Amino acid sequence: MPKISSERSSKRVLDPIDRVSEVLFGLIMVLTFTGALSVAEAGREDVRTMLIGALGCNLAWGIIDGVLYLMGCLAEKGRDLTAFRAVRKATDLKEAQRITADALPPLIASILQPAELETMSRRLRELPEPRGHVRLRREAWLGAAGVFVLVFFSTFPVVIPFIFMRNAGPALRVSNAIAIVMLFLMGYAFGGMTGRHPWLVGISMVILGSILVSITIALGG
Repeated sequence: MPKISSERSSKRVLDPIDRVSEVLFGLIMVLTFTGALSVAEAGREDVRTMLIGALGCNLAWGIIDGVLYLMGCLAEKGRDLTAFRAVRKATDLKEAQRITADALPPLIASILQPAELETMSRRLRELPEPRGHVRLRREAWLGAAGVFVLVFFSTFPVVIPFIFMRNAGPALRVSNAIAIVMLFLMGYAFGGMTGRHPWLVGISMVILGSILVSITIALGG
């Protein structure tokens, strides 16, 4: 691949915001199962069925999300390669500069001068033509594995009370308390990463998560 590639392998396997997003996704998925459990009527068999459903659902979605992550990596590398070849084939200097600018993050492209874009375009033209098709590198596969692990294992803190506590009522209260703490921590972390007030975002995440879970349960999810 040419050096212009902005593939995910140039970053950490999963950046912090990706990690928070995946944990939130897995957490909301498992809460749709625990939230639908009727404490008044639930027996051990009902709890067992809920545990199998929650773990199985997050296992499936962990795999699906990992595959989608790989597809995203492949699409990103494909866009980079398409842009690279377009710059090489451009006969007009301004057209090559425009293609180069379009391939960059908008903020970076907005501060570059025409001379700088010209230098970048010229250097791209000097690179050898890449061989074959785009391929997924080791970092992309590690990223997909990380997505799977985060989605699947975010299930466990919420379902652990049902494994060790025989009474469904107290187990559900402990499970909900764990879920609220996790939602708050994810929101707090997300707020810090995005420059917003962490405590406010943490509380908002608890409210938003509760609303999303309620909607999913109401729609039969």
